[in-house]
Amino acid sequence: MSSAAFRGIFTIPATPFTEDLEIDWEGERRVLDFCVDCGAHGIVWPVNASGFPVLTDEERLKGFEVVTEQVAGRAPVILGVQGTSGKHAAKLAKRANEVGADGVIAMAPYVQEIEDEDTLVDYYQAIDREVDIPIFIQNHARGSVLTVDTMIRILNEVEHVEYVKEETFPVTHVITKLIERGGEKLKGVFGGAGGRYLLQEHPRGCAGQMPGCHITDVLVKFWNALDSGDRVEAKRLYGLIAPLFALETLKGSSYPEVLRRRGVIDNVYSRLTKTFPLMDEHDHLAIDDALRDLEPEFTWSGGPLKFGGPEGASVSGKQVGSQGSGGVDTFDRVG
Repeated sequence: MSSAAFRGIFTIPATPFTEDLEIDWEGERRVLDFCVDCGAHGIVWPVNASGFPVLTDEERLKGFEVVTEQVAGRAPVILGVQGTSGKHAAKLAKRANEVGADGVIAMAPYVQEIEDEDTLVDYYQAIDREVDIPIFIQNHARGSVLTVDTMIRILNEVEHVEYVKEETFPVTHVITKLIERGGEKLKGVFGGAGGRYLLQEHPRGCAGQMPGCHITDVLVKFWNALDSGDRVEAKRLYGLIAPLFALETLKGSSYPEVLRRRGVIDNVYSRLTKTFPLMDEHDHLAIDDALRDLEPEFTWSGGPLKFGGPEGASVSGKQVGSQGSGGVDTFDRVG
């Protein structure tokens, strides 16, 4: 892979499951091909929008091999190595490096929040000792939230830390401060939250965006419009994408549901819920409406779009759909 700085839409593949809640690895390969075929500038797995908290270490390690093998150099691969401690993250980072990842990304420890700055620096140094590829800091409320001062210290003291994915608030202000203070060592700051702030992040100099993968093709168009200076087109596309943002804030993420409707995966089984507590008939109608508007912008097609929720989905006994199977996923918060 080229040593040029990473830039653009580094999309986050969802992790599909079978009915018995095992990872659907063939489905994962289809999701990866979908991401590449949509023009993603990079692939990031497994992080929050991949559902990493419900994956075992063994599954993550196997997934590292599946992802790098399936992408096969068609786009840079950034593997998520976030751990509960430096020792845990280092084990994952070592394997990511061995399988040929182009970079790794890690939130700070996410079970027990770490406030001591020296311990946070040590965490990223533990990862650094196992890799010779770029490291992304992912700054997210799910992990131990890092101040700008702490991230700059990590950037300066940890050899391979070269990028940040910033998702704390106010995200635009944090991005500006990082870029102003990062110097030449900081090769780029990426945004998250599905791209909802990209209209404001791009003028501040962000290097890219790491969104969920469900509309990767449209987000690539959105990024390319911004990067070419066509803000009118970018704002038009943003208007079409925006209705999905409200649905993404549901614990029952719309990402796998949109992938099902687009024909990428067969179902939306989840390890977090087998019921439909958070997506009601109004949510499914909203997805229908958003996809009708977005369909002309899709560059990838798996056949006719499916409309209506999965078979069996209901609220207060009311059926909301009859196509497909499975349950509404609750992969994660956005990012």
